[in-house]
Amino acid sequence: MTTRPKTDRFALFRHAGYLRYWIALILTGFAFQMQTVAIGWQVYDLTRNPLDLGLVGLSQFLPALLLVLVTGAVADRYPRRRILGVCLIVQAICAAGFVWLSNAGLTGAWPIFGLLVVFGGARAFYNPARQAIVPNLVPAEDLPRAIALNMTSGQVATICGPVAGGLLYGIAPSAAYGATLAFLLASGVLVLGIPKPAQRRPAAYTNWSVISGGFRYIWSEKVVLGAISLDLFAVLLGGAMALLPVYARDILEVGPAGLGMLRSASAVGAICVGAFLIARPVRDHAGRIMFAAVIAFGLFTLVFSLSQTLWISVAALVCMGAADMVSVNIRGTLVQIWTPDDLRGRVNAVNQVFIGASNEVGGFRAGTMAALIGPVAAVAVGALGTLAVAGLWMRAFPQLRRIRSLT
Repeated sequence: MTTRPKTDRFALFRHAGYLRYWIALILTGFAFQMQTVAIGWQVYDLTRNPLDLGLVGLSQFLPALLLVLVTGAVADRYPRRRILGVCLIVQAICAAGFVWLSNAGLTGAWPIFGLLVVFGGARAFYNPARQAIVPNLVPAEDLPRAIALNMTSGQVATICGPVAGGLLYGIAPSAAYGATLAFLLASGVLVLGIPKPAQRRPAAYTNWSVISGGFRYIWSEKVVLGAISLDLFAVLLGGAMALLPVYARDILEVGPAGLGMLRSASAVGAICVGAFLIARPVRDHAGRIMFAAVIAFGLFTLVFSLSQTLWISVAALVCMGAADMVSVNIRGTLVQIWTPDDLRGRVNAVNQVFIGASNEVGGFRAGTMAALIGPVAAVAVGALGTLAVAGLWMRAFPQLRRIRSLT
């Protein structure tokens, strides 16, 4: 058998199914980022209450939490590309609802929260299938690069999507939501056109042992447990993204376009590091590098929390994104390579709940604390919590700290 040279960095795009998936991933990332900026600004403009920004995240997270036993089992039982297509269509319908609400003239935020619950339900099924399908589309030796490329591409959307969302929202809220609708529909068409990939499925589908298999595997495999729980607590405490509308309006006073810049800043650092990881994946001391990155993330979050100058805030967010890309890439690769294919849907469903908890519940935590003690103190306390978590997890999960190779 001929071994492909390691320098073949474009091999991923020779897999037709992966290429379609990758393009759809970019379009979906753009759509989600544009919608996130539009909803954040619109809700805060309607209520001027930072707690409502936390409720935006909570509305999208609760469906994933409540459906976790179902979403993973579905991703292991049914064709993952079909799940992706159906979920994208449902999300597109929600985007059409946001267009209608904006044109109808909103006076309160509750209709937005209602649509977000439906949107979150679709994403609850979408995310485990999105993660689990990647090892079915590329060979094992290309998986670390595929994960790095997926995250880097997502960060490209995170840079351009918020800027586009802010500019379109400046024209009209319905313009931002209309662009989201178009991108989601295009993504749905692409993923439904992916050639049917090989997929191992569990022997049984309905008994409790199968449904709860993801939880049991994570609990028994300390490397996976440590990686997933580190993401949960570090980002839950250290996340500042939900409060960016408050920083943009009240602290830095930069308006909607400035909010788009702030939301994009962390992606700049992530893309730079992601491009490096695509060319040169982590090959040694992966555990130590991951923990160092989490510590750096906490330190730069602290800098951002105290800054009242735009360029310092942007620079801190860039460094936060760079550090987060390193830790997420290592954690994501570990979860995929340590999990059997017939368990990936269920394990990724649990993982996505943890990620959702870290991002969405983290946003709720930040919004609640901001309402009680102010936004600056809320972000600063969270940053210190992230540093504490990194230290505790290094001691609690020595197996994770000692991981060297990601192959």
